[in-house]
Amino acid sequence: MDNLQNPYQAPQAELTADGTAELVLASRWVRLGAVLIDGLIMSLVTVLVAFFTGTYSALAEGTAPSLGVQLVSFVVGLVAFIIVNGRLLKNYGQTVGKRLLKIAIVDLNGHVPDLGNVLLKRYLVWWLLAYVPLVGGLILLVNYLFIFRADRRCLHDLLAGTRVVLVPR
Repeated sequence: MDNLQNPYQAPQAELTADGTAELVLASRWVRLGAVLIDGLIMSLVTVLVAFFTGTYSALAEGTAPSLGVQLVSFVVGLVAFIIVNGRLLKNYGQTVGKRLLKIAIVDLNGHVPDLGNVLLKRYLVWWLLAYVPLVGGLILLVNYLFIFRADRRCLHDLLAGTRVVLVPR
């Protein structure tokens, strides 16, 4: 018997998201708050990594940490970031700070962006730029100053094709 003519078949309806809800951009202050919360969490990780990799010892002796120590610190920090925020970023487009302040990263269509895209273009590129003397710091400054545009998108948002919005209640 054809399912279209089966009187005992459960009713069906096509469920689609209501696209009429307008997404509201997160304020600059709320975004700053989320970055500060995330920074505090990652600072705790950084302190532990610096202690166990000998970075503190090197600094106490007046020497810069070796490239190897810096590389290990970077990789451990990246892994820690993914452990702390990976599931939230993948499922909700949020870090811990964004989750607490009820904002989220979405693509330009309002959907949670691909985790790989977010990690690579919103985070990894910019963290690597931080290691470039002088020029890296200037680029990072310009990145964050872009938040004063009308659409409140930083350079990392433009590169990743994302924006940060308030989570609908």
